Amino acid sequence: MKLRTSARPAAVLSRRTRPAGTHPNPGPASPAFPRARRLTRLPPYLFAEMDRRRRALLAAGHDVINLGIGDPDQPTPAFIRRAIAEAWKISGVHQYSPGEGTIEYRSAIAQWYRRVMDVEVDPRTEICAVIGSKEGIAHLPLALLEPGETVLVPEPGYPPYTSGAVFAGGRVHYMPLRRENGFLPDFEAIPSATLRRARILWLCSPNNPTGSVAPRAYLERLVAFARRRRILIGYDAAYYAIYAEERPCSILEIPGAKEVAIEFQSFSKTFHMTGWRIGWAAGRAEVVSALRDLKANLDSGPYMPIQHAAAEALRSGDAEAAKIRAMYRRRRDTAVAGLRRLGWEVTPPPATFYLWGPVPLRAGSTEFARRCLEEAHVVVTPGNGFGPSGEGYFRIALTVPEARLREAIVRLGKVKW
Repeated sequence: MKLRTSARPAAVLSRRTRPAGTHPNPGPASPAFPRARRLTRLPPYLFAEMDRRRRALLAAGHDVINLGIGDPDQPTPAFIRRAIAEAWKISGVHQYSPGEGTIEYRSAIAQWYRRVMDVEVDPRTEICAVIGSKEGIAHLPLALLEPGETVLVPEPGYPPYTSGAVFAGGRVHYMPLRRENGFLPDFEAIPSATLRRARILWLCSPNNPTGSVAPRAYLERLVAFARRRRILIGYDAAYYAIYAEERPCSILEIPGAKEVAIEFQSFSKTFHMTGWRIGWAAGRAEVVSALRDLKANLDSGPYMPIQHAAAEALRSGDAEAAKIRAMYRRRRDTAVAGLRRLGWEVTPPPATFYLWGPVPLRAGSTEFARRCLEEAHVVVTPGNGFGPSGEGYFRIALTVPEARLREAIVRLGKVKW
């Protein structure tokens, strides 16, 4: 008898197909604990594969310029490091943190909203600390979604929008980001049948990976749409403070948004604190409450000294944030000018520290990224790693000094495209 083959791991097949009440044959090739089926629904995490290839080249003695992952190269500002050192002297900071965040931290967030954008957010009921915005984004569907309900996800986009929905047993409907739409989701084009099942719509602005920014008029239409359809807007604002000229809009600045939105902010990019894992969620009180209740069963909140330092960053960090923005603006201009000299079509993004552009040859995104790595020893991210609509594009992270950016451009210019 001819056996039917499958792309699924054998261990998963053996567990799913064995008769009830029996045990699998514990042969040496069968793992005792096969992974859950939900993990097979996820695409490969792109950054892990890119890093594996980069490390292999480094191990072989090559000098690799990494423009792939958006991990800042500069240290956290000194005043924030001093603040965490001072926090270690505060009595009780070794104990469990309040799951929703300390009142000092939440009050600093509320004061920041009031000072920067004249928005009132109640620190008691409308703010929750998260262990980096990635954690909050991935957990939100677990707090709100019933199995079979739909999450509307921009594509190309940040992988946790999809993984959070999958882990919660939800469905994913992708909203393609097209150049002709300014790389913004066309939410009016979503089929009515899909909207009837939809609970959450994700929007990232400033956008990773495209660098686009949602204008205020667009956000006003989106809030009206969400109120009409009773859909929650999950607003990913991790790159809010990294802009070149005009400050982006917070969703909470839009009238009526607090009824239908929850915003996620992060210190990772704003203050070069990626490893600190600290951020917040702010918006509709009942949604914040649901997220708090979920997190109370999953974690114990960010380390209190980190919250103290983050609060100080919000209170005293405007000048440092401006310096960081200026640095990325210089890097952006250096990289855009250099790539244009190579004949590449690159548009300066209004925000983020990414460049997003069309692949300058007929090969696809993956082949282009492979050649950049193998022939120039420069890591770039293939656009299709963020979703099918990213095919034909690449992303560059401006997270190396200007001298290394110039060297990367020289190397790319020597490749015979």
